[in-house]
Amino acid sequence: MAPLLPGEPQLAPLLEQAHDLQQAAQRLAGAGAPAELRRLLRAMNAYDSLTLEGLQVSPLDMERALHRGDVLGNGLDEAGARRQRRVLAHMDTESALEARWSGWSMQRVWSAQMVRDIHQDLFARLPEADLVLPAGDAMVPGALRRRAAFVATHAAPAPAAVGALLARWGAVYGGVRRGELQLVAVAASHHRLAWIHPFPDGNGRVARLHTHLALGALGLTQGLWSPLRGFARGGQAYRAQLAAADAPRAGGLDGPGERSERALVAWIGYVLALCSDQVALMAGLLDLSGLKDRIAACLAYEENVVRQGVRSESLRALHYLLLTQSALERSDFKALLGLGERLATAQVTALLKRGLLATDSPHGKLRFGVPQHALRFYFPGLWPEAEAGRDTRDEGLKPKLNQCGQL
Repeated sequence: MAPLLPGEPQLAPLLEQAHDLQQAAQRLAGAGAPAELRRLLRAMNAYDSLTLEGLQVSPLDMERALHRGDVLGNGLDEAGARRQRRVLAHMDTESALEARWSGWSMQRVWSAQMVRDIHQDLFARLPEADLVLPAGDAMVPGALRRRAAFVATHAAPAPAAVGALLARWGAVYGGVRRGELQLVAVAASHHRLAWIHPFPDGNGRVARLHTHLALGALGLTQGLWSPLRGFARGGQAYRAQLAAADAPRAGGLDGPGERSERALVAWIGYVLALCSDQVALMAGLLDLSGLKDRIAACLAYEENVVRQGVRSESLRALHYLLLTQSALERSDFKALLGLGERLATAQVTALLKRGLLATDSPHGKLRFGVPQHALRFYFPGLWPEAEAGRDTRDEGLKPKLNQCGQL
């Protein structure tokens, strides 16, 4: 598995990359964002991570399951429902990690037990039928593999070596102290964990969730960005870069270990650049000066095309919620609308129905909502699959949207 980190001569350009990423990520972490956006980003991360493994579920089916709490009632066959359950489990595990990462030390984050805990949390959320492996035996959540494993051209280490390799992995990466070097460690550890392949199934998901955790525990994401999106958007680049980093040492000038140092450096540079791209994307999308115009465009569309009761007069109140990142009592929100009591009540109902407002209870405070159907207005290009074909699939809207498309 060595080297786990590049030698000193190879580090300088990587540390410079890591420094720039750290600065940009810290600026973004200080920016406000709707709480509902983080929920939606967890859905997107799950979609992207499962898509990398060929387990794709439509974003619309995901949203329906979230709102209805019924993964089998959406007209899917059993295979589709199984994929959907995996997506929802991924979201729940990511949410659990985000809720606790600020209290974990880096030694805890980069421990063999943390890796096992992620796997256990992820797969214990699934029914027993979903844990049956192709060979017919049942996978035990959190248990290390006991059989040989082959992934494309990679022959994973023997099962007997997995425990010791995980312990070494955790000791090295958990012992890194320097800020920029910790980012280099995040990138390197992702590959080395995937290379160990500690579980009979779910290794890619666990490695990606762990990377999401490590970046969050360093205080760099606040749940607002993740490399998972970049891994999935790069087509075959992620798999190709992972496979390339498996390369054995190529001569005496290629580092001190069994694996290629040059290949590890290339992998780390790829991950750091990808993370920087994701930070820049979110920084642009969260520019509040542009968001007001995008909210206005969304409301105009709702009023003139969807016609489910949403009015453009909601702009000021919604923009206030976005700017303050607060939750308002319903009476205060209605006052901002500038409408009479009857119209204001109807407007709140319409906004809640369309997901443009969010609340935790029938009479609870109101928050800025970020439903999938508003993505193309609020955050265009963030989740293209959730935008594509949304109009014609949105329940109850197809006739109106088809008519609009003919104008």
